[in-house]
Amino acid sequence: MIKITFPDGAVKEYEKGITAYEIAMGISPRLAADVIVASVNGEIYDLDRPIVADAELKLHKWEDKEAKKAFWHSSSHLMAEALEALYPGIKFGIGPAIDNGFYYDVDLGDTTISDEDLPKIEAKMMELARSKESFVRTDVPKAEALKRFTEKGDQYKCELIGGLEDGTISFYTNGNFTDLCRGPHLRDTSMIKAIKLLSIAGAYWRGDEHNKMLTRIYGITFPKKSMLDEYLAMLEEAKKRDHRKLGREMELFTFSNRVGQGLPLWLPKGADLRGRLQEFLQKVQKKYGYLPVITPHIGSKDLYVTSGHWAHYGADSFRPITTPQEGEEYLLKPMNCPHLCEIYRSKPRSYKDLPLRFAEFGTVYRYEQSGELHGLTRVRGFTQDDAHLFCRPDQIKEEFCKVIDIILYVFKTLKFTEFTAQVSLRDPNNKTKYIGSDENWAKAEQAIIEAAAEKNLPTVVELGEAAFYGPKLDFMVNDALGRSWQLGTIQVDYNLPERFELEYVDSNNSKSRPVMIHRAPFGSLERFVAVLLEHTGGKFPLWLAPDQVAILPLSEKYNDFAKKVCELLENYEIRALIDDRNETIGKKIRENELKHIPFILVVGEKEEAAGSVAVRKQGGENLGVMKVEDFANYISSAVKEELN
Repeated sequence: MIKITFPDGAVKEYEKGITAYEIAMGISPRLAADVIVASVNGEIYDLDRPIVADAELKLHKWEDKEAKKAFWHSSSHLMAEALEALYPGIKFGIGPAIDNGFYYDVDLGDTTISDEDLPKIEAKMMELARSKESFVRTDVPKAEALKRFTEKGDQYKCELIGGLEDGTISFYTNGNFTDLCRGPHLRDTSMIKAIKLLSIAGAYWRGDEHNKMLTRIYGITFPKKSMLDEYLAMLEEAKKRDHRKLGREMELFTFSNRVGQGLPLWLPKGADLRGRLQEFLQKVQKKYGYLPVITPHIGSKDLYVTSGHWAHYGADSFRPITTPQEGEEYLLKPMNCPHLCEIYRSKPRSYKDLPLRFAEFGTVYRYEQSGELHGLTRVRGFTQDDAHLFCRPDQIKEEFCKVIDIILYVFKTLKFTEFTAQVSLRDPNNKTKYIGSDENWAKAEQAIIEAAAEKNLPTVVELGEAAFYGPKLDFMVNDALGRSWQLGTIQVDYNLPERFELEYVDSNNSKSRPVMIHRAPFGSLERFVAVLLEHTGGKFPLWLAPDQVAILPLSEKYNDFAKKVCELLENYEIRALIDDRNETIGKKIRENELKHIPFILVVGEKEEAAGSVAVRKQGGENLGVMKVEDFANYISSAVKEELN
């Protein structure tokens, strides 16, 4: 017999070899029908995989991300089976689950697939799903795995197998399709009730542009058709909110191939928007004792060798810049933190000086693959609202909690009300990806966990998501469409202070090592603006809107009065424009509504005579006629309220 511990603490005994599905059936047949996978001592199991020792068990239904991942990964295998049936001789790369759905990279040889072929593939997938094909796991020796795919002529799977250790290789079979896979999967295909293949793209094998370009097919599936209908409706709304579309319409930013891929150009309205975000955060930081600094856009390669960034991120950096001096090399700055370490080192420090909080809106550069670039959310040059805090070990939790307060204030002001704090820890089974001692990692991870608990944050723990130099608290924000974005981040770092030999004189007049906290409430201005655009649909808060007011004269006779109104509003630091085009007032109202301008003022004979304006709020609400000064005070009060 073995003991199974449930999430509520209850413990029951079962025969060794029982499966999670059998346990679920014993609780309730309805529960068993809804469960997709199980966690056994933290490891995700197929429902039919035997449990052979005492274990903590959690059953995952659709609502859990573990369940969605297994559901969508199973769906990628279902799509692969359909593709192999429709296109004999096809070869397969990888087919993972992603945040929303799945994809499979395939080599079609001389055949091509277009969007017009997707309904045919969907129909084949539905046919196979209804067949209730089981997903059967088989553990195989490495030699046998290589033999199978060598005979099949699938060089991609052979390459993947070559990197695996013998004894860790498993196949999954559904119907006539067998794939190299560690799982887990659904019990069978019948749970997949709704299928939509979304798009086709090109993708280099293993992300290397020197390798062959494969065909990547994206799709999504659900256990109910109504869920697919809701998702497709959300996609339509997302198209309307696409930050690339809104950014173009609102004249915020642009891109130029002559300048270079992934390098945004901020237009006047966008530059003003960025400036207001920076000013907003700078005011908050000043209250918390941050000191502004500025560092160069490049740094010596040796700087990043010392920090460890070259070893861990060199492949994702732009190539070193050589100079006329032999052996001298520089990098476009991929990270701000090594520069800040050198600022700390610029003079002796005492324990009385700490904490030191250096803040910089620092622009960094990383060589993202061209196929991964996407508007402002994935670029090659971006500006981080970076700050680095140097503190004594006894100050870590207090400083960490203060940073949390700043991030929560930013989210509250910009109406990001739904978020989860992700405690990102290192992978305990692969410590080679990280620098530093186990002792320092344990202290850093514990500090983050305690601070998050003290602030009562809703948290999840993710192993393997830490930075190479320390654990993180990443804020995963849900936008208005329910999509999750990683925005603010805080990191505790014992390792860079050691690598840069940072010191302070402690109260015993001895040399001690400070601890470093990295933080960025926005993450990057580019990504933050993109998320904010899509979250608001371009309807920014009043304090942030590029244009707060549009003044519409009824005819050219009232243009001079419109200018006087505009000048008065500008005296109140209200951003206003005049639309004096020779168009009907109805057309001008409609077009300025589409620009998401919060307020529209109509001025004519009566308004000029009374020194007033007819006020219309974004969305069509008429606020009546106000004196110009009263309207200006109304706007100023509304802005102050938003920022409180």
